[in-house]
Amino acid sequence: MHDIRAIRDNPIAFDNSLVRRGSAPISSDVLSLDTSRRGCIQAAEAASAEQNSAGKLAGGAKANGDNVEFDRLRSLVTAKKNEVANLNEEAKEKNVALTDLLMSIPNLPYEDTPDGKDENDNVEIRRWGTPKTFNFPVREHFEITAVKSGLDFETAGKMSGSRFVIMSGAIARIHRALAQFMLDTHINENGLTETNTPVLVRESAMQGTGQLPKFGEDSYQTTNGWWLIPTSEVTLTNIVSGLTVEEHTLPRRYTAHSLCFRSEAGSAGRDTAGMLRQHQFEKVEMVSITHPDYARQELERMTKCAEGILESLDLPYKTVTLCVGDMGFGARRTQDIEVWLPGQNAYREISSCSSCGDFQARRMNARFKPSTGGKPEFLHTLNGSGLAVGRCLIAVLENGQQNDGSVVIPDVLHKYMGNSSLILPDGRLS
Repeated sequence: MHDIRAIRDNPIAFDNSLVRRGSAPISSDVLSLDTSRRGCIQAAEAASAEQNSAGKLAGGAKANGDNVEFDRLRSLVTAKKNEVANLNEEAKEKNVALTDLLMSIPNLPYEDTPDGKDENDNVEIRRWGTPKTFNFPVREHFEITAVKSGLDFETAGKMSGSRFVIMSGAIARIHRALAQFMLDTHINENGLTETNTPVLVRESAMQGTGQLPKFGEDSYQTTNGWWLIPTSEVTLTNIVSGLTVEEHTLPRRYTAHSLCFRSEAGSAGRDTAGMLRQHQFEKVEMVSITHPDYARQELERMTKCAEGILESLDLPYKTVTLCVGDMGFGARRTQDIEVWLPGQNAYREISSCSSCGDFQARRMNARFKPSTGGKPEFLHTLNGSGLAVGRCLIAVLENGQQNDGSVVIPDVLHKYMGNSSLILPDGRLS
């Protein structure tokens, strides 16, 4: 959410930042509602003062036996009391409307976030690894001989519909191994705290991280009001919701492996083959809660943590900074990591690391107490995939495919696979 005082102080800068994102300038609507709200509050305070004054004068009139003046003042007290109640109710309604409006406005990008309209304007930062050259026709993951028996889309479709899959045998095991490897790396090497959180949350948690109210159609809600998380960013970030933490406890770095659920409402017809885009998937998430002064360097650190997973798996990737037009609702700056998928002959997103500034913290009322004293300040929050497990599985299978239909397993996963190094063409581990 946005700081109304910052909009009052510099509405032009606020609108210019929104225009960079492709959004319409809206400061005039915000300030008009804010002025009206404050007018109601001021009028209620003035009416309350008149009510109190009339009440005191009424007491004097009664003591002096002036019944006519007493009755007049008593009527005035009643009228002012009703006026105060009406004005307070109007101010409350306008405050709700202002909050709803502010919560619908996307975050403002950092000044150095690249301009642009869509993914074609993203800026590449670096590449790692060289895409492998194959001397045979390269297949997508679901076409590889060793993989076919371990991916059952048909049975999953009977149970749940499209964009679900049943994994079994070696494929299920390597999927589990990848999640375990990611967690172990983030905990033991990157210093993140392993966390296990719910996958069902209240509406306030989704509002806190920006999924609601604007993007409700992208997620699933139960009949009793819970929401299925689209990512454990929601739960990990909300750990500090409503809290004022001590500065010396920062940064707080969390990681969690969880199920994630997305309706994919805006992606009809895209990536329908295989398991690239599913309604239910697993992800190892990273969340950092930090001091504002260190948020930018924390974004670089988080990106490096995600890149390190791919390097350990020997998977080529490139890292790009998203332009303002391709950036998510709650981000001020985002760095995407795209892994090489030889079956598609393309780099595809596998991690998105974002710095949100105080945008989420304001929505959650999450602050820290400066060690030097002074008023509590809003925290800065960051999130990133470390990594999307299913997409990482696709990359491992496609990059490891062999001419005979087998798949070579990356060295770092052998210990999680009972020391197996190969998925044979018939789907067995060897």
